Amino acid sequence: MKIIKDTTQFNIEEKTAVAIGKFDGVHLGHRKLLENIVQAKKSGLKAAVFTFTPSPGAFFSGSPIQEITTKEEKRTIFEKIGVDYLVEYPFGKEAAGILPEDFVKDILLKKMSAKVVVAGEDLSFGYKGMGNAALLEKISGEEGFATKIIPKICYEDKVISSTYVRDIIKEGNMELVSTLMGEPYFIEGLVKTGNQIGRTIGMPTVNLIPHKDKLLPPKGVYFSTVEFAGITYKGVTNIGKKPTVSDDNPIGVETYIYDFSKMIYGESIRVNLYHFKRPEQKFSNLEELKKAIAENIAQGEEYFRKKW
Repeated sequence: MKIIKDTTQFNIEEKTAVAIGKFDGVHLGHRKLLENIVQAKKSGLKAAVFTFTPSPGAFFSGSPIQEITTKEEKRTIFEKIGVDYLVEYPFGKEAAGILPEDFVKDILLKKMSAKVVVAGEDLSFGYKGMGNAALLEKISGEEGFATKIIPKICYEDKVISSTYVRDIIKEGNMELVSTLMGEPYFIEGLVKTGNQIGRTIGMPTVNLIPHKDKLLPPKGVYFSTVEFAGITYKGVTNIGKKPTVSDDNPIGVETYIYDFSKMIYGESIRVNLYHFKRPEQKFSNLEELKKAIAENIAQGEEYFRKKW
């Protein structure tokens, strides 16, 4: 996948099918858009995604917005799905002032060589969001490209949206999050050196410091899997500040991996969360912490026996 970023001056020469969106969470609605552009590859088009960085919401608010999926995590998803081109168009005053017609003609058609444009029915684009699905279809008739407007997808009569997914993550209902996203909620990052307390109590763990803009579920213990070097391992993950050890720890993602003893500091891993077991606790001493971790490890083994 070719990533075009940090520039407004580019030209994709190959003809494309383009999906437009923010793609926060890459939920089932987003995946429907992506399925359409990947399907278009059978007709000789390249699959392309157009998104703004930062998001218009973050730009106008003047501060970062916590994301369900970070920019790097979205790249991983897009590449896995089969996207050929990802345009992370820099959003600022100039981009905010683009008229809807100019956005379509100058960016989608000229710069991206779009022959098909796929978007959701709540599409808004251009200056003050004045562009919508109806306008896109009107321009497509004039300019000779195809449009596919994808209706909202519902789960149990509720529209799947990034806002809905965000609310469910905050509740810690990871099973429902997996259903809405089409895969487990996950956190990607590099393994950092922790305080190594786990090793002193015979339960070594791997530690991630999540991106500062990553939306995290409630602090606590989760049954999880860890993907490393193409292999998936079962695990138990704690999200929080490890209050038993120190009151000054930054929030981290610490995972005990079953049947794993490799030293992987500095390596990239992905932690998938399946089930919220309990809130984070502060124990009186390390012995109590060790006992609680051992209990969670045993519970995790039982969970995975039933799940797989």
